[in-house]
Amino acid sequence: MENKNRKAQTTIFIILAIVIVVAIVGFFIIRNVINSNSSTASVDVFNFFDSCIEDKTRTALSIAGSQGGYIENPEFEPGSAYAPFSSQLDFLGIGVPYWYYISANGLVKEQVPSRTTMENQIENFLNNELRTCDFNSFRTQGYEINTGDVVSDVQILNNEVRVNVRMDLSYKKADKTSRKTNHDVNVVSDFGNLYNLAREIYDKEKSEAFLELYTQDVLYNYAPVTGSEISCSPLIWNAQEVSDDLKKGLEANIQALKIDNGKFELQKETSDYFVVDIKGKENVRFLYDADWPSRVEIWPAENSLLVAEPVGLEEGLGVLGFCFVPYHFVYDVYHPVLIQLYNNEEIFQFPVAVVIDKSVPRDSISGEEPIESTSLDGFCDNANTAISVNTFDYSLNPVEADISFSCFNEVCNLGKTKFASGDAVLNSEVPQCVNGIITAKAEGYVSGKQIVSTNERTDSNIILNKLYSLPVSLSLGGIPLESRSNEGIAIVNFVSEDYSTTLIYPEQRTVNLAEGLYNVSVQVFSGSSLVVPEATKNECVQVPKKGLLGFFGSTSEECFNIKIPQQTLTNALSGGGKNVELILESDLRFANGVKVDVPLLPTPNSLDQLQQNYVLIDGQSVSVNLT
Repeated sequence: MENKNRKAQTTIFIILAIVIVVAIVGFFIIRNVINSNSSTASVDVFNFFDSCIEDKTRTALSIAGSQGGYIENPEFEPGSAYAPFSSQLDFLGIGVPYWYYISANGLVKEQVPSRTTMENQIENFLNNELRTCDFNSFRTQGYEINTGDVVSDVQILNNEVRVNVRMDLSYKKADKTSRKTNHDVNVVSDFGNLYNLAREIYDKEKSEAFLELYTQDVLYNYAPVTGSEISCSPLIWNAQEVSDDLKKGLEANIQALKIDNGKFELQKETSDYFVVDIKGKENVRFLYDADWPSRVEIWPAENSLLVAEPVGLEEGLGVLGFCFVPYHFVYDVYHPVLIQLYNNEEIFQFPVAVVIDKSVPRDSISGEEPIESTSLDGFCDNANTAISVNTFDYSLNPVEADISFSCFNEVCNLGKTKFASGDAVLNSEVPQCVNGIITAKAEGYVSGKQIVSTNERTDSNIILNKLYSLPVSLSLGGIPLESRSNEGIAIVNFVSEDYSTTLIYPEQRTVNLAEGLYNVSVQVFSGSSLVVPEATKNECVQVPKKGLLGFFGSTSEECFNIKIPQQTLTNALSGGGKNVELILESDLRFANGVKVDVPLLPTPNSLDQLQQNYVLIDGQSVSVNLT
């Protein structure tokens, strides 16, 4: 019996020991779990904020990269008709500040952000945006989270962006609390490398104007600049079509440019023409769009036409033995180029203005300075004399018009006359100037001008002559030109003191005319098969003599033969003449059209006769009648 009791007591002690051990183990396990959960909570809250810092930093870098390095763009400056660039390029609705551009008043300006500027703007962005980090997912779990003021410090390196944020971040749940003030995040990014390469490209463009040189090459390949053709009929180009072709050429050729990043192979040796001499690992794209603000201006141009007249058949030039058409046109080409640098998912882009002035690439210019030394800096800002401008038509009816004031080379846009109390009037102020010019321009009217001296208050009344668009019919020798079998083309010039226009018939069948005394001249060129035989001309020139005498300027005559190949003239002068016509507005108002009758010239079946036609045309009279 006693043995059984002892066994029972032993069993009870064993069970109690097991229970005690389990309790002790359970206590430590539960305590570790609680501590682990508390530590995990701390890590989750602080890691979440670090993640928010990284996300906001990447957003800031993305904005800065798409806006030429800026998060907050510099103050916007509009462009002008002379310099169509504003201070920003509108790219897909984003205003991208130009790093280099021409301001509305002709000043060269730069907007290149420094690394410090970019760092400061990113810091300001983070100081505002980090306050929006959303801790609600933790608050719904019972956390009490408190944040303090945000002070950010950003350092842009080549391959990363280091961010230090000083902000008190604390949380409390039950009896557990934790706090952290300094938050350091390193964001892996190529932003610094992209910016470095962008600066290298920009510095090369600024010092070497390589984009202007490419643009000049496109100009000479896509537009008539300087040259000649063997022909006895004029060469004619439409200025708008020339401008459009030039812009298309710029689109294609600018896009073909690249830098030597080792990621492509040239298909042929000539392909290295499009490789800019800059090395880098990043991808670079050069972009131009014909719809971007650009200016193409061509001289000489008459009513949107470029006309080159033949030479060689005028009186006294028959010894040439042939005729040719020389041409020389001068261009202003102002256009933007957007340069994009990208790597993986990051991009950095900035635009620059490309300037071809009078067919010549711009010179290297440092700092802000005018592109013309004759500019009177701030002239239009010194407007201190009152002026009142009224604009009327021939019948003294008010006409709204754009008004400008010019003094020497300076032009100030004053605004527009507006209808008020039965008049079209503009009250403004202008700088003081002796013999300045007020110009009024209105659509459908000939521009009007008046000389004024603005040393005291001035009133100006300008009458604008209305332009009437009328259909034209032209006959050669009494037969409509378009009805003749040998296809012909007529060049009709109306030249007056205040207005001139040129008509290429039958391609153009309407003409805009205003009241005036016109010198009218017509040349008709028709199909021809006249053959100019091969000829040889002897030319002599003075060349320096050999030896010491040549060094001191002594020359000798050397002669050589120039062989002129046989040519067939497909068009030759077959009619024309001149006249002076007084055209009144009262006649234009009720006219239905313009009829031009041109006398024939002898058929040019020989070179001598063709030359004689150029003499006879001055003595023939054309008839111009309003119908």
